[in-house]
Amino acid sequence: MADLRDVTLRQLRAFTATARRGSVTAAAQDLLVTPPAITAQLKNLEALAGAPLFDRTLKGFTPTSVGEELLLTAADIEQQILRLGQRIEALKSGARGQLVFAVVSSAKYLAPNMVARFQDRHPDVRVKLVIGNRSEVVRGLEENRFDLLVMGRPPTHLPVSSVVLADHPHVLIARPDHPLVDDWDILADDLLRERFLAREAGSETRAILERFLEQMGGGRDFQVIEMGTNETIKQAVMAGLGLAIISVHTCFAELAEGKLATLKVRGLPLVRQWRLLHREDRRLAPSAVLMKAFVYEQRQALFPRYEGN
Repeated sequence: MADLRDVTLRQLRAFTATARRGSVTAAAQDLLVTPPAITAQLKNLEALAGAPLFDRTLKGFTPTSVGEELLLTAADIEQQILRLGQRIEALKSGARGQLVFAVVSSAKYLAPNMVARFQDRHPDVRVKLVIGNRSEVVRGLEENRFDLLVMGRPPTHLPVSSVVLADHPHVLIARPDHPLVDDWDILADDLLRERFLAREAGSETRAILERFLEQMGGGRDFQVIEMGTNETIKQAVMAGLGLAIISVHTCFAELAEGKLATLKVRGLPLVRQWRLLHREDRRLAPSAVLMKAFVYEQRQALFPRYEGN
């Protein structure tokens, strides 16, 4: 039975460098030690694991299944050490703590207000804000790079704790003078003649658009143009390039100012939920506990309510 209670950082770093570079010699160069020192660390680590960590092939050292599991844990430990250093530096400088707050791209119009209000109440906590699409945010959650996240659908392959903050409506937008704006009986055939503007694969809004078009068209093909940001999509819709399904929280201002309009299609808006979540298998830092409580308590003020068309 594996007993890794005596594992050392030197062993894990020797193992990680060998896996990354594919050879003991290259790993030794990276870590500024001799190849025999790397070999000794690997032997000791394999003895603790009770199983081979590498397959030796013509391509070099390839991690076994046990090795792959150890690599994930080693990366997690390195991330925890990095985060610990950041928190210590924050405390040494007089701050109460530090946290990394991540949001999906659709929430980037809401996140600065969340952080600003939290900082007003807790000026001695440092908050780093990270914004990415769903795939990027989930990857950061996997790698334990974030304390708290705001997103829609939680990943199912990770142990997470999540609470619902607010409804998250998605609407179909067009320029205000589009012929379908005043149509109260828009059909699939009407939409088949339109171009749809969408975020990249991996984003939540792209997945929502694809599900909507599948339901509307019954498998028929729609013309979809991919764009990199929600801001670009909004500008393209205003220019008349096409239609888009987008989070209403990304276009509140444009709708209020009459720069965009929503189309009245049966089944819309598509209402999802905003959720606040974190890794359930990681202890929340005191600063993250403070922000979690604040965002949940202030959720009605932090998420504007959409009243419909």
